[in-house]
Amino acid sequence: METAKRRTMESIVSKLSSVSEQTRTAALAELRLISKQDPDSRLIIADAGAIPYLAETLYSSSHSSQENAAATLLNLSITSRESLMSSRGLLDALSHALRHHDTTTSPAAVQSSAATIYSLLIAEESYRPIIGSKRDIIFSLIHIIRYPDSHPRSIKDSLKALFAIALYPINRSTMISLGAIPALFSLIVKDSRCGIVEDATAVMAQVAGCEESEDGMRRVSGANVLADLLDPCTGSSLRIKENAVGALLNLARCGSDEARSEVAAAVASGADEGAMEGIVFVAENGSVKGRKKAIDLLKLVNDGGDSRFDYLINDNPNSRSSC
Repeated sequence: METAKRRTMESIVSKLSSVSEQTRTAALAELRLISKQDPDSRLIIADAGAIPYLAETLYSSSHSSQENAAATLLNLSITSRESLMSSRGLLDALSHALRHHDTTTSPAAVQSSAATIYSLLIAEESYRPIIGSKRDIIFSLIHIIRYPDSHPRSIKDSLKALFAIALYPINRSTMISLGAIPALFSLIVKDSRCGIVEDATAVMAQVAGCEESEDGMRRVSGANVLADLLDPCTGSSLRIKENAVGALLNLARCGSDEARSEVAAAVASGADEGAMEGIVFVAENGSVKGRKKAIDLLKLVNDGGDSRFDYLINDNPNSRSSC
């Protein structure tokens, strides 16, 4: 059975090099379907040499071919990450698809390409510095999230890819230099779709974890915007509140004394102490990590001055103060 499947996959992959466009198109569609429905086929498809042909197809002018190739690469990335990363030109092809999101690449191919970046990074830490060194990929992902005509799915997939890139601390300064902070805050302030704001604040919480974030955050009044998200009056979801807490905490920890003062001032200046109420809400109702971060933020902004929060702070005496 395994031998027969391998022969079938090799036969289909061989058609990707056919001089007949119709034959190549049919083979692409078939590989996309098989790689989606049969997880065991993915390693076989990769071993059969499909990846270079799939990568090359991302340069095609045919939207259907782009979409089938990008979707197949996404499926392969679930189980064949090493094969993809070792394929010469794969990252350049993904970059090309993302870079032309507003011209020649179809939205579906953009989405699959961004999702492939996320898939490669989320489970394999060693790839994060490699992809993070590809400034053209980061620039394209940022351009997608700030481009007014981007499809919502393209924005979400790009945000997830940026989140995975930001998990590697050294990548954060690159993201900031390429305009990540204003692009993210534009979404946070202007986009009413909860899922997108949740993803944008998740990326921001990571990006805030470097010294370079301080100036960028100050230019967009970042501390005040994040503090507003904590106010119950804004109707932010618990996940958004957790992300805002994480971003403010990282800004205070990684920035200067001035940044810490700005965070404290932003939290204190909210109407009817709404921001502080939001931090307490996360400390009491958030995830395990969210509760810990909220309590650490309380310690930073309260500094022992308000006994109302002693029941939270004293029950959690250990706090990591470094960036």
